[in-house]
Amino acid sequence: MSVPLSACPACDAAPLAKAQAGKGVAGNGMEGKRIMLSLPHIYCAACIAGVEGNLAQQDGVRAARVNLTLKRATVDVDPDVEPETLANYLTGIGFEAYELDAGQLTSTATDKMGKDLLMRLGVAGFAMMNVMLLSVAVWSGATDATRDMFHWISAAIAIPTIGFSSQVFFKSAWTALRVGRLNMDVPISLAILLALGMSLYETAQSGEHAYFDAALSLTFFLLAGRYLDYRTRSVARSAAEELAALEVPRALRLTDAGDEQVSVAELAVGDIVRVVPGARVPVDGIVVTGESELDRSLLTGESLPVAAGPDTVVSTGEVNLTGPMTVRVTAAGRDSSLHRMADLVAIAETARNRYTSLADKAAKIYAPLVHILALGAFLAWLWISGGDVRLALNIAVAVLIITCPCALGLAVPAVTTAASGRLFKQGMLLKSATAMERLAEVDHVVFDKTGTLTQGKPVMDENAQHRTQDLEIALALAEGSSHPLALSLTQAARAKGIVPAEVSRVHEVPGKGIEGIWNGKTVRLGRAEWLGANAVGQTATYLSVSGARPVAFTFTDRLREAVNEAISGLKAQGMGITLISGDVPAAVADIAGRVGISDWKADTLPEGKAEYVARLGKSGKRVLMVGDGLNDTAALAAAHVSISPASALEAARVVSDIVLLGQSMGPLGEATLMAKSATRRIKENFAIAAGYNAIAIPIALLGLATPLAAALAMSLSSVTVSLNALRLKKG
Repeated sequence: MSVPLSACPACDAAPLAKAQAGKGVAGNGMEGKRIMLSLPHIYCAACIAGVEGNLAQQDGVRAARVNLTLKRATVDVDPDVEPETLANYLTGIGFEAYELDAGQLTSTATDKMGKDLLMRLGVAGFAMMNVMLLSVAVWSGATDATRDMFHWISAAIAIPTIGFSSQVFFKSAWTALRVGRLNMDVPISLAILLALGMSLYETAQSGEHAYFDAALSLTFFLLAGRYLDYRTRSVARSAAEELAALEVPRALRLTDAGDEQVSVAELAVGDIVRVVPGARVPVDGIVVTGESELDRSLLTGESLPVAAGPDTVVSTGEVNLTGPMTVRVTAAGRDSSLHRMADLVAIAETARNRYTSLADKAAKIYAPLVHILALGAFLAWLWISGGDVRLALNIAVAVLIITCPCALGLAVPAVTTAASGRLFKQGMLLKSATAMERLAEVDHVVFDKTGTLTQGKPVMDENAQHRTQDLEIALALAEGSSHPLALSLTQAARAKGIVPAEVSRVHEVPGKGIEGIWNGKTVRLGRAEWLGANAVGQTATYLSVSGARPVAFTFTDRLREAVNEAISGLKAQGMGITLISGDVPAAVADIAGRVGISDWKADTLPEGKAEYVARLGKSGKRVLMVGDGLNDTAALAAAHVSISPASALEAARVVSDIVLLGQSMGPLGEATLMAKSATRRIKENFAIAAGYNAIAIPIALLGLATPLAAALAMSLSSVTVSLNALRLKKG
């Protein structure tokens, strides 16, 4: 099933589908179990309804719920229902599905951090508005007991509000101070606490001015910046965690007493496991008996299944397509190739997270300077005033507030949010807080091939001339197979109005092709070597009729929309471009030639992709990696910045900084230009903040600004920074 990506209000709330299948929700007294399925290609409410509705009709399914955000289905079933059965069923009806090991996943059902920030922001905003209303009476001329009453009411509102809402800054500041360093939250916390403390002192002394509204304004604006920053980042799980969850949790081990289902963790080197058609290989190993074809696209990027027979080396995560096999275990669990790939991703993610943003770099200089200025103002005015602590503290608080890094805190998230909105309209979803800054630094782009530059689905050549009789026989045979080429041939023949020939005794020969009887003659559709055909040098399947000369049906993988335009745009910006794939050289060379990439590499394993990207990085290149499969995840994590299509496997999307929402690659070139423009805006915002401080700080140091005036000036600088960021939306 293919559902166009669109804004879909119904996607926000997935209905609960329940199946009663003769047993009722509670089953027949047996304790049920829960199955987790990954659904990497669902996009909207139609997909949710399709998955839940079809699962509800299956025997043994008690309840099914789809989470569109996590691209995952949670299914409550009877004890005898196997995850592979449901995954294969959904894949067969058009919803690609994989079993997940729930034990490997942490709970991300609720966005606790986002809700917490939003709640604190709301409380601060509500309190700020109420205290400002109370301040109007004071500004209007209330005096003596009336003024004091309003101040105490404001204190009653401000103290608990700041204690609750400002915890974000207090905790961060305390964490930094405990290890002897400064961050932006240290001056922020100090400014808030001093404004609150000074206001309490003035209120207790029946002073004319209190600055509870200033303290709350600081808290509100800074929380707004923190929330904007948070919203630009993904709260998705670690890609390494997602990869680990894709490992097959159970296997069929062969024993003297017969087959037994065991945990993969229980398998030892030398054990023999059975892998049935349609199942994923649970271990690294060597085929002992059986012949089949393996889909390795998720792990290696090979676009077509490969033949497997005795002595063939297989890896965890590959899909057995056609025939049963027994496999001798060489590595399982944490020692498997898939787990090693997860480790590579985790290491690369950790390294990339060390990137220091422009805001962090500015904070290292800014934070100590603020404290020095405030302390200097306090000591200077204490000396000038002849020991008037109240006056000196007032001026020091004004300096702290006026220099509070609110504009600096908004400089990056305001721009990133504006740029994210514009990119989203163009079909790109920004997931990382620093992705925009890193994308602006890119000077080399590495593309995966299958599923990234191409659609990942072989299409039969329309220009090839075939006899109608050959098409009729081929269609009759192809309809009996789930092989990707057979499915493509079936679709193309049906589109031409071809009616299948009368072919009897159709059966699949594992690892070779399909065979049947037509008019008393043996007909075969499959591999060149099986039919004794001469390979044509491109992706093809072959038809032979009772030993006659085989006929080739050739296929190509269509390019994604606007690929050539995207690559031309990147070249025009002076970027180096490399195509790297696990596919065979002929297929990679063909695609490279069609899109105009001269630097390409084939037969590259996942580790090789990650090593190549890392090597470019060590040579001084800032690499953008664009990929879509499990075989790309380590390279995506190792790159300076990464992009994956929405059609990519979930693990690839999770590790990527940006997701390409549509089928077109056109927005890619625009994204790099937008990133450079956004970085310029960020630097402009820093300049605005610096210019504001250059004017405001001397005024505060001279004692010409009260803490309230300082808070208003600080708010003005924050608004100016936000307005400058909004210029991005206008192009």
